[in-house]
Amino acid sequence: MKRWFKYIKPYLPYFILGPLCMIVEVIGEILMPRFLATIINMGENANPGDTGSIIGICALMILTAVLMMAGGVGGAYFGGKASVNFASDLRRDAYAKIQSYSFANIDRFSASSLVTRLTNDVTQLQNFVNMLLRLALRAPGMMIGGLIMAIILKPSLSVVLAVTMPLLVISIGITIFSAFGKFGVMQKKIDALNSTVRENVTNVRVVKSFVREDYEVSKFETANRNLKDAGMRAMKIMIITSPILNFFMYATIIAVVWFGHGIVLDGGMEIGDLSAFITYVNQILMSLMMVAFLLMTSSRAMASGKRICEVLDEKLDLSDENAACPDKTVERGDIDFRNVSFRYYKNSEGEVLKNINLHIPAGTTLGIIGSTGSGKTTLVSLIPRLYDTDDGAVLVDGTDVRDYSLRHLRDGIGMVLQKNTLFSGTIKENLRWGDENATDEEIKTASEHAAADKFVSTFKDGYDTVIEKGGANVSGGQKQRLCIARALLKKPKVLILDDSTSAVDTATERQIRDAFREDLPDCTKIIIAQRISSVRDADMIVVMDEGQITGVGTHDELMQNNAEYQEIYSSQMDRKEA
Repeated sequence: MKRWFKYIKPYLPYFILGPLCMIVEVIGEILMPRFLATIINMGENANPGDTGSIIGICALMILTAVLMMAGGVGGAYFGGKASVNFASDLRRDAYAKIQSYSFANIDRFSASSLVTRLTNDVTQLQNFVNMLLRLALRAPGMMIGGLIMAIILKPSLSVVLAVTMPLLVISIGITIFSAFGKFGVMQKKIDALNSTVRENVTNVRVVKSFVREDYEVSKFETANRNLKDAGMRAMKIMIITSPILNFFMYATIIAVVWFGHGIVLDGGMEIGDLSAFITYVNQILMSLMMVAFLLMTSSRAMASGKRICEVLDEKLDLSDENAACPDKTVERGDIDFRNVSFRYYKNSEGEVLKNINLHIPAGTTLGIIGSTGSGKTTLVSLIPRLYDTDDGAVLVDGTDVRDYSLRHLRDGIGMVLQKNTLFSGTIKENLRWGDENATDEEIKTASEHAAADKFVSTFKDGYDTVIEKGGANVSGGQKQRLCIARALLKKPKVLILDDSTSAVDTATERQIRDAFREDLPDCTKIIIAQRISSVRDADMIVVMDEGQITGVGTHDELMQNNAEYQEIYSSQMDRKEA
């Protein structure tokens, strides 16, 4: 409860005023049947002198109706304000927590699941809070008030309620108990459906190029059917609940009418009082139906709340909590790997990196080459602490990367990942991710270094050209060059290019390398590549295989003493000649 009170406290007045307004409406609903019974009784007695009293009661009923309307509107308004703000703050904190996740944390959730938790699950909690504020006092108030008024009107007739209410409560308890767990399954099926849709939409070009639309439609239908089936299993409980409640309600009313008409005929009760009694019985049973509906909604909200708590309670793999030098910044870009080993899955036997030892002097251009899956990307991911080592240490400027704050460490490192991502907005807005205060001249200079200025200048709007979602309206090579320019704007001390020039021609790639060498002499440059031509001129080349370094040296040195490098060179030269 302490967790949720954090989101209630800022809006406590709304959480108090909403139920209080509903109490005003409840009091009106309790009084109205009594007013009406008095009028009916006066009419039945046909006393001409009661006309003034009837008019007075009618005026009182109108005033009560106005107050009820004000209470109902106020309750709905404050309930809505409270629930919307509650959900907004909860969604904000969940999103902020996700932003602090490491890659390993994100790997434990699917992207579609995180989206569902921030949208659908938070909405379920919002709806529950809104309903709770409107019904938490209204339903018990109507039930207690109705019971008191019914007993005052005719205690002996109230025995009917003593029989039917326990049966109704037991039925509600059984149906609600059956619903628990089913809503959690339904939310997981929503995750699966969102994952299918996201994957298809993101990769629509691949789907169409392989003519796999029918397969994707079939996959979607399976996920959709699974969600429908899970939803129906949960909804069946609610579908069954309503008829059961209606049966007990009308059976009770019939019993009241059956026993009540005899009491009226015997003169033990006036007809207006019987009418009021029936109304109170209806209110009591309706309040129980409200409680049942609230509890049904709570079962789904509890499932959603548990899923959101999993996001908020996720233990961060990477944090600044134990940083010994939180104020230290990267000054030179000197890098050391000391006996580094790493596993993605900590309980797996095989290591992705095995006892890596490597020194990269500041200002060096380092090339890394090796077969697919040899650990190249994993190795460089340890430098900005996208993951932490299992054994050994990675040092930048002689300091363990775990002793830096994440912000200061990553501010000093520019990284262009294998998957080049651009965001919706203009080219200029995308490039300013590297430096939000960059001038137009700095943007142009960085683009020139990345060989991007030439093609950007051909666009009608230049750097104000709008990039579609994911960079869909630029080519792969253009996207790579824009991502390199974005990294350069950070003015990093360490620049990591993870196969980031694979989609550009060799002449453009050479232009980019020349610009790095001439304009970024003090920056440590790490280039992962599949082509030897991309790293041939590097100061030092590292050859990797199966998570281990099998060779370190210049191109000429490796051609003399490293069989694997010779094999890669030979295969690429053979393809080139062919």
